[in-house]
Formats: sequence, C-alpha cells, structure tokens
Amino acid sequence: MTQCKRQKLVLSRLGRRRVEANFSGGRLSSNAGLLLMREIDRKLGLLDAAHQAIPDPRNPAAITHQQRELLAQRVFALAAGYEDGNDHQALRCDPALQLAAGREPQEDRPLASPATICRLENRVTRGSTVRLHEVLVEQFLSSYETPPEEVVLDLDATDDPLHGNQEGRFFHGYYRCYCYLPLYVFCGQHLLCAYLRPSNIDAAKHSRAITKLLTRRIRERWPNVKIILRGDSGFCRWRLMRWCDQHGVFYVFGLARNPRLERALKPNMEAAQAACEATGQKQRLFTEFWYAAETWDRPRRVIGKAEYSSQGANPRFVVTNLTDPAAALYDDRYCPRGDMENRIKEQQLMLFADRTSCSKLLANQFRLLLSGLAYTLLDGLRRLAFGQSAEGQWQSATLRERIIKVAARVWVSARRIFFQLPTSCPAEPLFRRLVVALCDSG
Repeated sequence: MTQCKRQKLVLSRLGRRRVEANFSGGRLSSNAGLLLMREIDRKLGLLDAAHQAIPDPRNPAAITHQQRELLAQRVFALAAGYEDGNDHQALRCDPALQLAAGREPQEDRPLASPATICRLENRVTRGSTVRLHEVLVEQFLSSYETPPEEVVLDLDATDDPLHGNQEGRFFHGYYRCYCYLPLYVFCGQHLLCAYLRPSNIDAAKHSRAITKLLTRRIRERWPNVKIILRGDSGFCRWRLMRWCDQHGVFYVFGLARNPRLERALKPNMEAAQAACEATGQKQRLFTEFWYAAETWDRPRRVIGKAEYSSQGANPRFVVTNLTDPAAALYDDRYCPRGDMENRIKEQQLMLFADRTSCSKLLANQFRLLLSGLAYTLLDGLRRLAFGQSAEGQWQSATLRERIIKVAARVWVSARRIFFQLPTSCPAEPLFRRLVVALCDSG
C-alpha cells in the first residue's frame, strides 16, 4: 500500500527548538469515550430496537453496511458532537466509532460514506417513525423497576429555523423566520416524543392524538398510575382538556391573560401592589375561581397569581382539574415545567435536532429521531452510571466533553483490540468508575 507523505506543519519556535507537526500519528481517535456509550447501548438495547423498527428493503447479498451499523454510526457520531452527515467522510475510519458501531477498527474496512447514510435517511417511512417513537416510549417504561405513583408529561413546541427550500417550510410570524414547529413530550428527563411539524399550524396541533396514544400505552403497563399533563398556554385547548376530564387524566396548563381574567385578579393585584410599596419586597397573592372562555364546553378551575415587584405587575393564570391548594399547585406543579426547556436545548443545541436540511419533511423527521436516540443514550448514561450524584445532572455537552472526547491510540492484533489512553487524562478516575459500573466482568 502506497504511503502518502504528509505535509509538515511548522509552528512558532520554543527557544532554540523548532516546533513541527503532521497528521501521520497512526490509528488514533479523539472519541474513546464511545466505548462507554457502546456499553450503555448494550444495557438499554436501544439501537437493536431502533433497527427492528425500520424495515430494510435492500438485497442482503449486496449489502456492505448493515442497517444497525448505519444507525449506530450516525447516533454515536451525534453523541460525539458531529452534526453533519458529511463528517462521516473522515469519521468512517475513526477506530472508536468503528468499534462502537460493531465493526472491527481496520483501515481497510471503513464505515459507511455520507451518501450511504443519506440513502438511509431518505428511505425511512412514516410507519417507521411511528415505531421509533414506540421505542422511545418503551425505553421510558423499562426504566422503572416498579410502577410509579404518578407521571407528569410535559408538552412544548419550539422553532426549528430553516435555511433552504425544505418540504413543509413556512414563515412563522412569532419566530420571524422560516421554520418547522416540532412538538416534544418529556417525562422528567425521558424523551417520549419528537414530532416534526410544519409551522403553519397551531402549537397544540396533534397534541390530543399524541396524548391519547401515550396514555393508552402507559396504562397498559401501569393501570393505576396517575397521569398529569402539563404545558404552557399554547396547549390550553378545550378539546384536549375535555378529553382529559373524560378519561381520568389530570392537567395543568398556562392560561393567556385577557380582560376578564385580569378583572377577577384585580383585588389581589391591588393588595400585592400596596404590600410591595410598603415593604419594598416582591409580593405574591393567589386566588382561584371558575372560568370558561366562550369556546369552552364548561367552566374550569383557574388559579390566579397576583405578583408585584419593583419591576411592576406580573399576573399569571393556570387552568387545572387538580385539587391541590392554589399556591402549591402553581409552584410545585406548574413552574417545574420550565425544566423541559433545558431538555429541548439539549436536543436543539447539543445534539443537533435542528439539523433538518434534507429536502423531504419525513427525512428531517428521521433526523430529529436520530437526535432523540442519541439523547436517550446519554440520558441512560446519566441514569445508570451516575444516579443521584452531581454528575447525574450534567447536560449532554458536558457528558461529551468530560467522557466521550478522550484521545486514544488503537492497536489491533489477532486476539485483542487495545485502546491506549493518555497518561495525563483528567477523566481517568471517572472513566474507571464508568467501566466498573457499565461493563460485565471478564
């Protein structure tokens, strides 16, 4: 095999010595932490389940890259911080990624090219995306050893800006850009749904149908669990609330302000303002009343928060069928929904769920789910390896920087594959802990 001479890089001197570099260091990887991600996947069975969810119409006799290998290659690359399919032109020979995807780390046996991955993205069907969502739900259900007393499902929509002529592209007046409007459903840190939609719709579009499907599957596994639905005012839709009332599902939704609501809160707001001016401290008073918009089928319980501070008035309203006291319901039931924003940021900013540059909407939906699979693996690492420790609160980017982005030299012999990690590695104690926690002995 012809050895190409690598061009030397000449840098600034250090004293009398020249500083030089080149890219001929041999079989090296900057992603040795993917070895641990591979162990997490073995415990969860996530990529095997995802592979089963997608039919493979290719001729087995003509296949070089198995479908499971393609899925693993793309999902592990996302976890390692490689957002673009074009990155795989260089990554296909990365020994850590090869091993994580199930292929021996040999230079003459590279992983799939960007074109092969693109063909996978564009042949996935709508039925396969539904089954991939079922995989996410099963991962959530399997994470509990015993049935919980209650689960809280957080719904939220966000913008996914577009910079091309993708199918389903529309200009959204609120976000002031061409975008998609994906709908996410989380339960705590568990991702249950990542549904890509065009942006020319109401934010709550299809939320009732998704709630029905999730409720049915959760109750099949846990018949007696209490289910609470939570969302901002964009999901305060009477048909969704009516369905919840009829099927024993609880909800707490934000309610947009209007003159009728503000009149009902006015005495409390005046009292809060007077107390704030007297003490110089922020004041909060809560009240509750029954309210129905003209389009609603019946009145419902509304909690009003009259808050006044040096910044002025800050009234807030939520509608619910829960019976908790007003202040506790607002603080303990509704406000924690803000943590879901962090989960969406992990998806969009850290795992590249907004990399929806395929021309077809369905292919972009699959990309969104690939990001969701990468998130589920990293969340599995937090849950199984760290538990309630401080590391269990690390976000995906921190997990990547501390655990995955570790350099290694790779040696392959007839009897073993050896990863030689750096001698001066800050992550060594943590790496050793994770190997003990995740790997079977021997």
